[in-house]
Amino acid sequence: MDASELYDPEFRELIKSKKPTVIIPVGSLEQHGAHLPITTDSDIVTEIASRLAKKCGFIVFPTISYGVSFEHEPLINISIKPEELISLLSNIIMTLTNTTIQSCIILNGHHGNILALDAFENFMEKQMKRDEIRVDDLNLQSFKSYSYWHFMKHEFDHAGFVETSLMLAISDKVKMKKAKKGLITKGLSEKEIQRINKLSTKPGGFPQVAKNGVWGDPTNATKKDGEKFLAEIVRNLAKECQT
Repeated sequence: MDASELYDPEFRELIKSKKPTVIIPVGSLEQHGAHLPITTDSDIVTEIASRLAKKCGFIVFPTISYGVSFEHEPLINISIKPEELISLLSNIIMTLTNTTIQSCIILNGHHGNILALDAFENFMEKQMKRDEIRVDDLNLQSFKSYSYWHFMKHEFDHAGFVETSLMLAISDKVKMKKAKKGLITKGLSEKEIQRINKLSTKPGGFPQVAKNGVWGDPTNATKKDGEKFLAEIVRNLAKECQT
């Protein structure tokens, strides 16, 4: 269920009677080559969150569309600092403790958010163990963050085959005529791949390893593959969330 479909009386009755799980999608606003919109991460994670909510009976909240993307400088990135993402999520979670919502999932759509979300999750787990987020005898009893690409077998990329296929499945904004191959790591040594991975996460590091902003090869991406990936991700996420 999408929060945009809920009104105050119905929402209060719903969370009182069913105590549902809520999903907070987190994306980014950053370059994805010349063929994908800068909202790609947010677009994909919003779609996955919506499908997961429908499958599991969860409530999906509006996507946080700004993430930690400084690694893409000087290419386009409209970023917030890690501590600001943590602060924003903390305020949202603390508000949830004033309701009967007891379970929350942060669904991540951007690799650059991982460190901030890991730090936030560790903080929340410590707080819940200490019972320090209880408000008026109401407590958020279950909290977890997931990055959606961990729930698919295919190697992930940035504006490459996977992301382009996913966008073809959910959007009419893909400009396939402008799609070009980017960084390909196949054939590189493990040491070189580790060096590239480390460099790509530093501020301004991504364009140094993928000059056109693409990690992978989007030229053979298809809508059919995108639908297959979406189904796999949602199926595996649902299994994980329901346990």
